[in-house]
Amino acid sequence: MNPLLPLLQPYPFERLRQLFDGVTPNPAYKPISLGIGEPKHATPPFIQQALCNAINRTPSGLAAYPATTGEPALRQAFAAWLDKRYGLSVNPFTQTLPVNGSREALFALTQTIINPGDSAVTGQKPIVVCPNPFYQIYEGAALLAGAEPYYVASDPARNFAPDWSSVPESVWARTQQVFVCSPGNPTGAVMPLSEWQNLFALSDRFGFVIAPDECYSEIYFRDEPPLGGMEAAAKLGRHDFKNLISLTSLSKRSNLPGMRSGFVAGDAAIISQFLLYRTYHGCAMSPVVQTASIAAWGDEDHVVANRALYRAKFAEVTPLLAEVMNVALPDAGFYLWADVAGDELAFTRDLYANYNVTVLPGSYLAREAQGSNPGASRIRMALVADTPECVEAAHRIRHFVMGRAR
Repeated sequence: MNPLLPLLQPYPFERLRQLFDGVTPNPAYKPISLGIGEPKHATPPFIQQALCNAINRTPSGLAAYPATTGEPALRQAFAAWLDKRYGLSVNPFTQTLPVNGSREALFALTQTIINPGDSAVTGQKPIVVCPNPFYQIYEGAALLAGAEPYYVASDPARNFAPDWSSVPESVWARTQQVFVCSPGNPTGAVMPLSEWQNLFALSDRFGFVIAPDECYSEIYFRDEPPLGGMEAAAKLGRHDFKNLISLTSLSKRSNLPGMRSGFVAGDAAIISQFLLYRTYHGCAMSPVVQTASIAAWGDEDHVVANRALYRAKFAEVTPLLAEVMNVALPDAGFYLWADVAGDELAFTRDLYANYNVTVLPGSYLAREAQGSNPGASRIRMALVADTPECVEAAHRIRHFVMGRAR
């Protein structure tokens, strides 16, 4: 077996099941889960119809092997969306590529980029830098590529932005890839242009690839949409997107997590190598999914409506919780990142036992690094259910917190 597999840590939800082992939740309350970031808003009917039409057309949309590159119309849809959303001009055939959701692509991209052979030369593993807390695929992708993760803490004093300047030069010298999550999971923080400028300068100096994970980019609460990595590059005159590959998907934007559809875009040289890897990987997107994806990327009305649902929901829930907890409206995303001022594991377990509400301990989303775990004393709440259910959960959490304070 692959000797790197034992390095993988249990996924947060497996750890949560272990935390709840032997706990019987209060039967007086129906269960409400704020634990998993799985969109629950309705899938737009026109996308479902596009999927059905693609299956039923003649010849069937399932009658041929799909190309790894995707249909030209799909890649043109990516380019058109990048232009509309960020004002970017990209070549759809050299600077974009379809992927089966950002999770699959995050993992595969790292396997393409990392050169574990450097270990034989330097005696040290290459490094993948990522924010802390983080989406666990970053860590798993790094470990299975033969790299060593380096965790950069998100600082509450800096709106939960990772402090890239805290990374020692000795680490940058070994770094081959940097994951950026903006808007962030779980913090919701959006990285400003000045931070992008610093990171691009470091990339130019040390040669690493930057991989922005931007799957939450279309759920935001202020008038100005979140700045994207490629958008930041263009603003800074980096129109070739050197050493930059951005990843996004339809899961959150269009409430399509089950369709597994997204794309990567950026540096044409890296896209070319990623295509080579994917050709052997065998992960071409189904033709019927491609057709539905073209419909989804071409429509913004459903995205605006979806964002309005989240805005209304957060406007009700956030003030309720802010009265009893240290929590605030994030820049973007659909999570609340709350400080429980104590043991987040006990908080999570007792909340589940007494009020049948599931949240995720922040420490499960982070690692002990540089002497601390930045997820300690925090919980993540995914406001993905409908507004009445999320409001009910908020009231239960209020009662729980106030009861603990007495």
